[in-house]
Amino acid sequence: MLTKIDNTIKYGKQHGGFGIQILYPGLILPRLNDTGFSTIGRIDHARITPGTLIPMHPHQNDEILTYLRSGNVKHLDTEGYTDVISNQRLMMMNAGANFYHEEQVLEEGGVLEGLQIFIRPETADLPPQVQFHQLPETYSRNHWRNIAGKGDDFPLQIRSNTWLMDLRLEKGEEIVLPESPSENCVFLFYVFDGKINVNETMVLIGGESTLVEMESPTFRAMETSDVILFITQRDAHHFDEGSYSGNLH
Repeated sequence: MLTKIDNTIKYGKQHGGFGIQILYPGLILPRLNDTGFSTIGRIDHARITPGTLIPMHPHQNDEILTYLRSGNVKHLDTEGYTDVISNQRLMMMNAGANFYHEEQVLEEGGVLEGLQIFIRPETADLPPQVQFHQLPETYSRNHWRNIAGKGDDFPLQIRSNTWLMDLRLEKGEEIVLPESPSENCVFLFYVFDGKINVNETMVLIGGESTLVEMESPTFRAMETSDVILFITQRDAHHFDEGSYSGNLH
């Protein structure tokens, strides 16, 4: 089954140079009574002008991936980490019991555009930690690349049954879903930018996604497109009261 999630379901926020479109993926299935979908709590698609400061603020029980496609941001947190995040340097903040961070969008690098992804941990109040990963190349052209997840095959670790991959699908190329990392998996195929035809029956543009359950669709790039793939399980054990990843119902 394919369930399209278009841009009309998103919530927009704009404050000065800070703009985000927020996706609560569970809202596409009201019967779940959950703003998230299993372990996938919330996805923020951000566009932020250089010089913008996101001041120190708290998180609890969120697994947070910062995934940029443009711009540079200087990170600082209460665990003592500081680094510059870019489209080749990713960051996973496993907030756990108590965690604060701030982000400064740097002038060099131009406008920041990327995703802040809030995943639900298996259990509450785990020890906070921060991870960084340097991508050897900015884009993975026409093949799936492991970004974050549970298990040794993923460079950034998520503390629940959740896995994230990405690729750049060039115009005219086709791709299918990767092999499931576990049983009973559900896929959320998110188009960061570009235009994708799904099974010749559905078209996704930038910011849109489709939930894939018990189906093996073919994805064809109508134009060169950047894609992020979220994999979870319907029955994955998770804590759904995180600061940002939690269920708002």
